[in-house]
Amino acid sequence: MSRFCGAVAAGVIFALFSPMQAFSAEPVGQATLIRTEVSGRTGPLVVRSPVHKDERIRTSSSGLGQFIFKDGTKLAVGAGSTVVIDKFVYDDSASVKRLSIKAAKGTFRWISGNSASSAYSIVTPAGTIGVRGTAFDFYVGPNGTTAIVLLNGAASFCGPGGCRQLRQQCDCVIATRGGRMTDPSQVDRRTLQTLSNPRALPFLSGDQQLSGALGGIRTSCGLASLRQDRQERPQPQQRQERPAPQAPQQAPQAPQQAPQASQQAPQQAPDTPDPPDRPDKPDKPDHHHHDWDHHGRDHHDRDHRGHDGDDDDRDRNGRHGHRSDN
Repeated sequence: MSRFCGAVAAGVIFALFSPMQAFSAEPVGQATLIRTEVSGRTGPLVVRSPVHKDERIRTSSSGLGQFIFKDGTKLAVGAGSTVVIDKFVYDDSASVKRLSIKAAKGTFRWISGNSASSAYSIVTPAGTIGVRGTAFDFYVGPNGTTAIVLLNGAASFCGPGGCRQLRQQCDCVIATRGGRMTDPSQVDRRTLQTLSNPRALPFLSGDQQLSGALGGIRTSCGLASLRQDRQERPQPQQRQERPAPQAPQQAPQAPQQAPQASQQAPQQAPDTPDPPDRPDKPDKPDHHHHDWDHHGRDHHDRDHRGHDGDDDDRDRNGRHGHRSDN
């Protein structure tokens, strides 16, 4: 019975202290920058927090962590990411024989350290990135689709569909979990459309800012304007929404102007007919004016009337003179 109790006690002690013993191993690197929330196996990480082999590092939806390993290798872990330090085999104080990480999802930037290129490998759901003394960004989507963008040096990507070599700056390869893989081509806006994520490469677009050597890479591969475009797009929508409340205020003005038109109409109505000119027609009794207006022969009428008058006078005078003679 005493032996049984002793065995149980030993098992409990081993179970309680084995994680601590595993974590009491020498760290393989440490955090150099933490923003928002980044956690490791033991909880939230802060600047100078050590990281160990087999440790899983997670970032929040806005988190960012920068890490440096013992051989000088640098790793940035962007928002919403998960990565595991899979293998770390020491060589000497300045380099390692093996440094391997497994990127489950998210966005990352890698800069090789002092170890041989063959010592590094990055495993993703779609394949493995081979390092050739280089710097590159890579993204792992929720469905395992992986994109790598070369920044300096050279790299390779190998999966079920074969291998692709990236040799020129800003070369990009996209691979799926099923084995499909694109040929290397310059990264551009269409790359983000293919990945169905406009923030798949936040360190190039500027959605997340890095510091130190990780942020010292000057090229953005033409994606730096993407963030500015997204910030400017809502502005035209806001300008269109502002006049909307004024529309009901302008609508009632139409019926207010309509009565003004109707009020002006009766004021102009008396000016259209010319009835005041008709009262001038009482000039008809004037025989000369009437004849002038209708016949244009006023002078002739006067001559005719004058001629008749002279004949009458002659007849009268003649008769009168004749009578006097008798």
